[in-house]
Amino acid sequence: MYEIPLIKPVITDALKERVTQVLDSGYLTEGPVTREFEQRIAGFCGAARCLAVTSCTTGLELALRALGIGPGHEVIVPDYTYPATASVVNIVGATAVIVDVDPDTMLMDSDALEAAVTERTRAVIPVSLFGNPLDWKRLNEIRQRHGLYMVEDAACALGSSFDGIMTGALADISVFSHHPRKFITTGEGGTVTTNNTEWAEWMHSYKHFGMGAATSRAGSQFSRIGTNYKMSNLLAAVGLEQMGMVNDLLAERRRLADVYREKLDGADGISLPAITPDGEHSWQTFCVFVPERDRVMADMRAAGIEVQIGTFSLHMHEAFADNPLCRIEGDMSGSIRAYNEALALPLYHGMTEAEQDKVLETLKKVL
Repeated sequence: MYEIPLIKPVITDALKERVTQVLDSGYLTEGPVTREFEQRIAGFCGAARCLAVTSCTTGLELALRALGIGPGHEVIVPDYTYPATASVVNIVGATAVIVDVDPDTMLMDSDALEAAVTERTRAVIPVSLFGNPLDWKRLNEIRQRHGLYMVEDAACALGSSFDGIMTGALADISVFSHHPRKFITTGEGGTVTTNNTEWAEWMHSYKHFGMGAATSRAGSQFSRIGTNYKMSNLLAAVGLEQMGMVNDLLAERRRLADVYREKLDGADGISLPAITPDGEHSWQTFCVFVPERDRVMADMRAAGIEVQIGTFSLHMHEAFADNPLCRIEGDMSGSIRAYNEALALPLYHGMTEAEQDKVLETLKKVL
């Protein structure tokens, strides 16, 4: 255990009581609590529909299948991201085209994205990495010019916004994670938002084994091959109770991030990633760029402070580098910089300024 952990899930007495109520009800599978959680996420994001699923990964798969993407199609993804972003493209049988990221924001490089478009390209999965919103002005220009679907991997971006519009209402389909490292968690799980009712109905059917509308003759009618990606009432109860605190949690994360940014201003050997212009960051993860990142990370952990790499550069991994369903475009200089230098610092609800000071003092010392 670390003296100062990377993140702490917010587990209140009210949350425990909500879970107990579900246990006492005996109705543990997907049901009314899950529906309420979906409605709360949709309302918060300003989206027409929300579907709760087993993970962000299965949510991304659902989105691609709803859009009819499969063998013979290409989907463009950034190199600097968690592997699931590209893996789901292969899972549906399509080719993942992997492009570089901007070295300052660590978000997908829009020029590299546009240069990678071919006649087989059907969609893009841009990642609003660490809670930094995407530049939807530029992405919408590309979407319209090439007729592409935008499926946002918004795993870390609940609560962020661009030009006053919440993440979750900007892409064709957006997918959030509720893994324990996320500040709104369900233990494991994800949510999918869209303004397209037809896609939402298709995804709802697919995650319920392909079940369609009920018939008077034989009950439920299975209209397609599907699977089980449902979120239980039990997990949804955790997320639902946390959504009651979402604005307070976001405000605290932003306050803590502002403290870090103010105290890091001008610090030798440390630089900060850029925030998207006209965007409001949700600060799911607070990253800095440092030299000798791996040594710094090891020294800080030895001092009792849990720090972590940002995420992964896909082209460095066999699963993507040696894969006939992946095409790597560009030299990945931006992604390599991010992978070698990005360090995630602790940030959690209830973190004190003294704890932040210790994090920064230790960081400066080991540098």
